[in-house]
Amino acid sequence: MSNPTPSDARRYLPWVLLLFVGSGCAALIYEIVWFQMLQLVIGATAVSLGVLLGTFMGGMCLGSLLLPRLLSRQHRPMRVYALLEFCIGLLGLAVLYGMPVLEHLYLAGAQPGMFSIFLRGVVSAICLLPPTLLMGATLPAISRRLESTPEGVSWLGFFYGGNIAGAVFGSLLAGFYLLRVHDMAVATYAAVGINFCVALLGVGLDTQLPQEETKSDEEISPKSEPRAKGVSLAYVVIGLSGMSALGAEVVWTRLLSLLLGGTVYTFSVILAVFLIGLGIGSSIGAWCARGTRQPRFWLGCTQLLLAAAIAWSAYMIADSLPYWPIDVSLAAPNDPTTSWQPWINFQLDFVRCLWVVLPPALCWGASFPLALSAAARPGQDPGKLVGGVYAANTVGAILGSVIFSLIIIPQFGTQNAERGLLGLALLAGALMLVPHITNENNEAVEEKPEPVVILGRTTALVVACGIVGLLGWKMDKIPDGVIGYGRNLLKNLPLPSFLYVGEGMNSSVAVSQGSDGTLNFHVSGKIEASTMGQDMRLQRMLGHVPALLQKAPKSVLIVGCGAGVTAGTFTQYPSIERIVICEIEPRIPQFVTPYFGKQNYYIVDGIAKENPHLVNGKKVEVVYDDGRHFMLTTKEKFDIITSDPIHPWVKGSAVLYTQEYFQLCKDHLNPGGMVTQWVPLYESTTAVVQSELKTFFTVFPQGTLWSNDSGGDGYDAIVLGEANPSIINVDEVQARLDSKEYGPAMHSLQDVGFNSAMDLLKTYGGSGDDMAGWLRTAPINTDRDLRLQYLAGFGANLYLEKVIYDQIKDHRTYPEDLFAGSPDKIEELRSVLQAKPSISLQSLNQLLGN
Repeated sequence: MSNPTPSDARRYLPWVLLLFVGSGCAALIYEIVWFQMLQLVIGATAVSLGVLLGTFMGGMCLGSLLLPRLLSRQHRPMRVYALLEFCIGLLGLAVLYGMPVLEHLYLAGAQPGMFSIFLRGVVSAICLLPPTLLMGATLPAISRRLESTPEGVSWLGFFYGGNIAGAVFGSLLAGFYLLRVHDMAVATYAAVGINFCVALLGVGLDTQLPQEETKSDEEISPKSEPRAKGVSLAYVVIGLSGMSALGAEVVWTRLLSLLLGGTVYTFSVILAVFLIGLGIGSSIGAWCARGTRQPRFWLGCTQLLLAAAIAWSAYMIADSLPYWPIDVSLAAPNDPTTSWQPWINFQLDFVRCLWVVLPPALCWGASFPLALSAAARPGQDPGKLVGGVYAANTVGAILGSVIFSLIIIPQFGTQNAERGLLGLALLAGALMLVPHITNENNEAVEEKPEPVVILGRTTALVVACGIVGLLGWKMDKIPDGVIGYGRNLLKNLPLPSFLYVGEGMNSSVAVSQGSDGTLNFHVSGKIEASTMGQDMRLQRMLGHVPALLQKAPKSVLIVGCGAGVTAGTFTQYPSIERIVICEIEPRIPQFVTPYFGKQNYYIVDGIAKENPHLVNGKKVEVVYDDGRHFMLTTKEKFDIITSDPIHPWVKGSAVLYTQEYFQLCKDHLNPGGMVTQWVPLYESTTAVVQSELKTFFTVFPQGTLWSNDSGGDGYDAIVLGEANPSIINVDEVQARLDSKEYGPAMHSLQDVGFNSAMDLLKTYGGSGDDMAGWLRTAPINTDRDLRLQYLAGFGANLYLEKVIYDQIKDHRTYPEDLFAGSPDKIEELRSVLQAKPSISLQSLNQLLGN
């Protein structure tokens, strides 16, 4: 039998490339699903995300290193690859079905706050290390089908690019279809199916590939392989490239989500564009690696070009993109029931991301195949070559994501973070190019050049580095208006005065003051609280409704500190003894909330120095953690739990609107306890509000809605749920307000236009029973699908609050079994609710002096 010729094997390589596309697609689906699943267990803080990402990428790094060292080259590469894909699919199913067991074990030992990082790492490792070890091993496994020649290395670059192309498709498939239409289980099944198909095709392809003559490991890989000069530098440079790449993804994802709106679709678009650039760049780099004799020189030049591209992206984000004349609301349909509007905005988002991210992503993509070529040695085991370069790149990526997200951004800001990215690229370029000044690492020329040539090369390198470095020094910080208003920046010109702007570990926050004295609290590109009349009324209602309707509540949990107005409301009640505020972003209670001291009764002033502390005789404690994670890990129960989360269209916030979350709240209530939750009607759709309400009323069937409308038109509302539904006695509530000890609470209500208990009770907007027919077909938001964040992402730019509230009012009836009291009070309440009057926003603002 004749030996196979190289051309026999080469004609099958495009089919192998196609398999890598499928492999990359499945891997990205898994990554998105696993991160979403694990965040429900260990929380969504920056620390938790850092642990998740570090574990995921660490597993891939170890897999790329271990396989070439543990598995002999005598094994048939295609069958090894097929077996890896099959096992990845099995482990994908294991993670899906094993998560409930793992969650139970984790919660048995976890503690609230920031003191369970080690345990979070253990949970992440158990889930992610086995499958990611196998994922990292796939490229080294298949690389043994090739030789470490320029052509073979070039094909490795194409395989890497094909894997990334599949990842692009996987990120879009998961973000725009599988998780939007189905759930995490269906998405997992899709990824498993892709793995199994790739494995079967791999086995079939192996039967068609010409088999090489079996050799011993000593014959294939001689023990003493000469190490060429500059090889070590190639590993260092690709590590620095990975560090800057993941650091940039962290920085630019945060900044672009401000500009585009932080929906789950925005994050999918940003990730897809980043991967597109990597895929195209790796293909370009693979083509260049095949034809050049100086891959180390071109790897160094690519890093200098990368530094310039980073400067380009930073300039576009800070000085150009915010001022593009784009009004996303112009794409809103005349008919609110149509759904084409979001897709137009997604196209705009895609173009803007391409404009910013594509240039540096091309350079990062090209770096990998060039690094492979720069590190390759004749006769080297391709598996060890790929594994080593891939591992170096991944280690850098892990360091970049963790250091930039947990240290550099919160301590130095995104402006200096971008300067750091540029510095990493400059350092990588200099490391690779300085030896070429004297031909020290020049693969093509060995003799030392003339002094004039050395001087010229040195001057050129210094000038190039100086120009790029100057660009970095001239980088501007993201405008305060972008942090404050995000995608609506142009609508809010001229801007108010910004009293505080900070970039924290989890989000970017700001406080501004308008010309009329109104204070605004901004987080992640939108106003979340203000001292305007209507906002103040909503924040006070979240506290007053449950505190007033209970006879003597003692303990309160507030999820989300915000301006602190809701939390401060509870300090005005005589029976309250303990107030726990759970906040994911430390900068908010420490720096933002004190600006609203007059409105929040100085609830957290000085909390950075003393935590817990006393306010008006109440013990106030701030817990810096994801609110959901805190409740999962604490055994404490409360009389009142109130949540004022960010809009459900913001990625990650939908976990505070799920059936499981509301059940968690119910389980942490003392007998007679109450839960209140904010429900926004603006920047929303009917389907979104219906899903929120149906989910809440599923857990609290006797729940009620209380409206914060404007002149009878919708704006937002709160929902109230009780552990043990009770009757509201109007006379008893008024008697409490009339008592001396409730004087501060009465004054707090009067500040926002409620002069009596009746005024507050008149905001009643309906019950779960009233809306049962209206909510019949609405989807319930569960941990399994988080459907709400996909629904809400379609309505982020719509203002249909009047339409939505009118539908709610149409279903409202007077609750005969809810209110009790003297006949005249009940009759007054009945007539008022049927007439549906509301407090004038103009008079409310006059009361507050705005």
